[in-house]
Amino acid sequence: MINSDEFFVKLEEQIEKGFPFVAYRKPGIDENPEYVKALLQQDAATHKVADYSESGFVFSPFEVEKGAFIIPPESSEEIQTEYYFEEDHKDVKKVDPPFPPNQLRKQARVEHEDLVQKALDTIKEGKLRKVVLSRTESVQHQLKVIGIFKNMLKKYNTAFVYLWFHPATGAWLGATPETLLQVERNKFRTMALAGTQAFQESTDVEWGEKEKEEQQIVTDAILENLQELNSGAGSIKASKPYTSRAGNLLHLRTDISGTFHSNSFNLHDLIKALHPTPAVCGLPKEPAKKFILKNEGYDREFYTGFLGELNLKTETKRNSNRRNQENQAYVSISKQTSLYVNLRCIKLEAGVANLFVGGGITAGSNPSLEWEETVNKSHTMKAVLVK
Repeated sequence: MINSDEFFVKLEEQIEKGFPFVAYRKPGIDENPEYVKALLQQDAATHKVADYSESGFVFSPFEVEKGAFIIPPESSEEIQTEYYFEEDHKDVKKVDPPFPPNQLRKQARVEHEDLVQKALDTIKEGKLRKVVLSRTESVQHQLKVIGIFKNMLKKYNTAFVYLWFHPATGAWLGATPETLLQVERNKFRTMALAGTQAFQESTDVEWGEKEKEEQQIVTDAILENLQELNSGAGSIKASKPYTSRAGNLLHLRTDISGTFHSNSFNLHDLIKALHPTPAVCGLPKEPAKKFILKNEGYDREFYTGFLGELNLKTETKRNSNRRNQENQAYVSISKQTSLYVNLRCIKLEAGVANLFVGGGITAGSNPSLEWEETVNKSHTMKAVLVK
């Protein structure tokens, strides 16, 4: 454990040397200390994932066929700090978009609403049930990368917050509310996340039929994919939908968990069954993905990909119950995987922050409202770019 000043200095040194690193904090700091962890690779080498039997921190693009990057622990220094800050989550700044100019914003609106309408026509033809459409927006930012990362840590206490740097990808930051997959031995957990509205002092809110329908579509698709993979072995269960907060936004969420028989478990197959989820791609999966790649008009890169700890060894200390040895403890060592969908993310390059925002389109969607949803999401993200 090192102090936070030294921690952030080490991150800056990695950027100056051009060496890959990742710094991150897992969700749930209301229950756990504010530990921020980093893996600092000790050279500039590029490592890629072959079959997900590797160990390290993985960073995968939306088009996973392009190859996922990994920072392996054996060639990295691991550091950790406790980062504290004053609580002011209710005072989330709403920043007016400083860029692009009004004319470009009007053009972006027309283009996005036309794209949504094209998706609605395709859904009406019966070729899709749902497709997730996104856009990118570039804005100037006032802070350096470490300052933006600190703002994210401060504002998103219930999200997975990260800063990734690699000479091959550039600098990416994000605060994602969505778990793709958590695995320990043959037990796994995932979630279905859909629907968005602004947080206004309470999570006790009403959801419209469009959001409820979208959430059910996502949940059903994930359960179907898992059951096909599981072939009747083990068990899978889902919670009832509930409202989940992520920064200044609310989502509908369903928790899904289960077990696989160890002789049939394959992590690579499980990831393929889940990614890309209906919450970032659509249904049916392949037609939705083809629609996105053909019509969105830009490369998502790592937006709506996934990232996180892959097969990292974890020690769990437990007290034994043997008589006359009350203080005796044993250590259980297991491999754990914790992967998150790369949402609410920003790519930094040459003083410009590239934001990625989107939303799920179903038969009940309205092009104008879908545009407004992306604007609300961009406002939330822009708040971390200013002092």
